[in-house]
Amino acid sequence: MKLYSRSQVLFFSILSGIIVLLFAVGLGFVKPLMSSTPEQTNIQTPEKQEPEFKLLQNEYGVLNTADLVQFSESERENITIYERLNSAVVNITTETMAINWFLEPVPQEGSSGSGSIIDTRGYVLTNNHVIENAHRVFINLADGSQYEGSLVGTDPENDIAVLKFNPPRGTELTTIPYGDSSNLLVGQKVLAIGNPFALERTLTVGIVSGLGRPIQTSRNRIIRDMIQTDASINPGNSGGPLLDTQGRMIGINTMIVSPSGGSVGIGFAVPVNTAKRVVNEIMQYGKVRRGWIDATVVQIFPSLVRYAKLPVDQGLLISRTTRGGLAEKAGLRQGTEPVQYGRSVIYLGGDIITSVNGMKTNTLADLYSSLEACKPGDIVKVEIIRGNKASTLQITLADREEVLN
Repeated sequence: MKLYSRSQVLFFSILSGIIVLLFAVGLGFVKPLMSSTPEQTNIQTPEKQEPEFKLLQNEYGVLNTADLVQFSESERENITIYERLNSAVVNITTETMAINWFLEPVPQEGSSGSGSIIDTRGYVLTNNHVIENAHRVFINLADGSQYEGSLVGTDPENDIAVLKFNPPRGTELTTIPYGDSSNLLVGQKVLAIGNPFALERTLTVGIVSGLGRPIQTSRNRIIRDMIQTDASINPGNSGGPLLDTQGRMIGINTMIVSPSGGSVGIGFAVPVNTAKRVVNEIMQYGKVRRGWIDATVVQIFPSLVRYAKLPVDQGLLISRTTRGGLAEKAGLRQGTEPVQYGRSVIYLGGDIITSVNGMKTNTLADLYSSLEACKPGDIVKVEIIRGNKASTLQITLADREEVLN
């Protein structure tokens, strides 16, 4: 038996430890320590931010009509715009569900309208009323192909909806570029492309005959700043684009006011700047987030004015405020005297809102309109009457969906 001295045992122990350490480093079990510089130690990982949704559109240049020499300048504009953009206008048909005599759900034909392709990935802009209550939505392209679409989101207050279909790989979709509806003038030429009566795409021409028109679409909804036009807008044109002479979308054709119900009448289009404000949010979140005053408001009516001896005959009475809410913190005062009105209880003695951000609020529809472009967290100037004295409050808005639901 061979004996080792103490120094030999110590030497081989240290050598074995070094070998094991090098082996561990090689396998990645142990990472070597690196000396950090001051610059390295100060580096912080940025917070992850959700990227903003960006539209993908075709390049779009100025129209060139020089080769159509046999036509007038106006005709050349019409022809070129239609040939370039008609394939970007789709026909939309819907299928709804009904109940038969045996109380069974059965599909039936729904509404029909038009839409504009606004993104090469298959996003389509149309009116909300075109696809409202639809069980299935079908998108028909200019080449005759049909795709089942899915609903991305809606904004009923502006009668806007965004759909999505999935074109085959390699398909090149034509898109309609956004214009600017802020600098329109009465009298300028406009064009409307649509698919009325489920026929081939059609082009109608007219002028802007009015601007800033408020149109009430339901009890609590008023679409403001509508574009009025005399271009023929038939029922099937709803959701299609209203274009300027450069082929840029300046509005979404929405409705027509006509004594006969036909195309002879006054047409209205939602301004494209309204669409630009809400479409990206719809495409990113599926909805539009809006701000709201977190309080229960009651539209003043004549019998309430007489009973409560109110100082004004129009406005919105604050019945209750959310306890500890933003409106209460801003100083908005709720009512204290409960009275029964039908099946509801109204608290009298609260503030009366007369305007928001300078817009008169005589009705609930006015309040919806005044806050239509506001987001949760925005601060609005609210003019109130308390007793017989007028004053102004700065109120931070809550989320409308949370307040009303």
